[in-house]
Amino acid sequence: MLDPIQRPFAAISRVIAPNLAAFLASRQPLLWLAALLTGIAVGVGAILFRLGIGLVQLPWLGSTSERVASLARDTPWPFVLLAPAAGGLIVGLILTFFIRGGRPFAIADVIEARELGPQRIDAKEGLWSAVVSTISLGSGASAGREGPVVHLGGTIAVAAARLLRLAGAPERTLLACGVASAVSASFNAPVAGVLFAHEVILGHYALSAFVPVVIAAVAGGILSRLWFGEAAAFVIPDYHIVSYWEVPAFALLGVICAAVAVLFQFALMAGDDLARRVTLPLWLRPAIGGLAVGAIALAFPDVLGVGYETTDLALKGALPLALLVALIAAKIVATAITLASRFGGGVFSPTLYLGALTGGAFGIVATGLLPDLSSSVGLYAILGMGAVAGAVLGAPISTTIIVFELTGGYALTMALLFTVSIATGLNVALTGRSFFAWQLERRGLGLTGGPHRTLLRTIRVAHFFDHTETEEAVEPGAVVLRTDDTLEIALRRFDESGADQLPVVEPTDTNVAIGTATQLAALRVFNQGLVDRSAEAHR
Repeated sequence: MLDPIQRPFAAISRVIAPNLAAFLASRQPLLWLAALLTGIAVGVGAILFRLGIGLVQLPWLGSTSERVASLARDTPWPFVLLAPAAGGLIVGLILTFFIRGGRPFAIADVIEARELGPQRIDAKEGLWSAVVSTISLGSGASAGREGPVVHLGGTIAVAAARLLRLAGAPERTLLACGVASAVSASFNAPVAGVLFAHEVILGHYALSAFVPVVIAAVAGGILSRLWFGEAAAFVIPDYHIVSYWEVPAFALLGVICAAVAVLFQFALMAGDDLARRVTLPLWLRPAIGGLAVGAIALAFPDVLGVGYETTDLALKGALPLALLVALIAAKIVATAITLASRFGGGVFSPTLYLGALTGGAFGIVATGLLPDLSSSVGLYAILGMGAVAGAVLGAPISTTIIVFELTGGYALTMALLFTVSIATGLNVALTGRSFFAWQLERRGLGLTGGPHRTLLRTIRVAHFFDHTETEEAVEPGAVVLRTDDTLEIALRRFDESGADQLPVVEPTDTNVAIGTATQLAALRVFNQGLVDRSAEAHR
């Protein structure tokens, strides 16, 4: 019999003990430690990646500075023309001999790994892809550095998960940790890193994933700030909204940014389709593409590299209207050529670039027509930067936070959210998906149907069939399942044949049954997968 003093402690113990036991059984302490180590490793990798880009551009620009456009204007034109082609030749050779599939990796590949399993990421190829992107961006290819860094973060995270023997939900969480640290370190934006990892990679905000993701993002952000400093990426004046009568202008800007986002995505896809139809050796493709980018850069050196210098000028309202419009067109074409030619790089920075220029151009027109009711050109550039990026990436929340952290413009919350939401909504209305989902659908992996579609396409008959002790010959014309058939195919075969049990064969020998699969087992593994995904998203 417990005395009155002991009873409260006993009651508390009954509540805490099972929860603590479940916490330890789920290996959360190990996951937290893995998140910290992964965040540190990814932070170091992101720093080395940025330094590597500077080292590659040193021989032809004479500097490691990110002011690529200004440096290119002072560089003899043969270097500007030929540097991207020379870098492309090296990239083509690496793709030919060291990376299966002959293309570098970026954010869509990390999302694919989340859906199909982290085994889709090979550590050696991931590192080679980072090298390809370093050479690409350092030699002037028109693309972003964030996509390759995110894939590098995913590569490091998957390697850590394998080392610690984490599988299932913990492995996916660690994958998100690598991404969060990559975004945090690359943008100097830890909050955005956390939100991006949840919004784009995990697709949920489960509390069990939140803590390790934050740990990794903070670790990567601290390392980045220790090395590159505390300042925001873009130092801009203190902009503010002049009048709430500007809200219709914000909405109109969202519409225009949606149009630019759609145009950009169609240009990327058209460039990729055109490149697939051209018969050229893989090693030569980036060199030809680099020559085309170099030719554009002779007239518009602002298209070279990541383009943060030009983005910064647009945010400060320092570019004339005609140049802004010309650079939007030039950047879209240069980026489409870059990615279609198999250079390494992402679309994150180009969308920020295009958005800032679009907003800047809109701001010049708006302030010219209604000077007393319009805010500054730079304010519209900030809104445009978030709107185009949010629409293309399909990540309106994390993109909004990224813009806040990049610019320090937290006072523009309402206007930025409104403009981003308009652009994102219209992009979905016109294209039905984000750019990453579009990329994956072209590879046969649709994400718009929900988790059940993914399970139907990723679970194989090998996961649920029963082996038999003796092999039996298959009767001619009999309905069979192969071990590599998807769950979707299996369920269709059960439905079409009316059978509740079918023989299973190896793909290499369809004449001998090595086991049987039942419809009940197929439905059971499908239902369990749905339960596990739901529990992971709400745990």
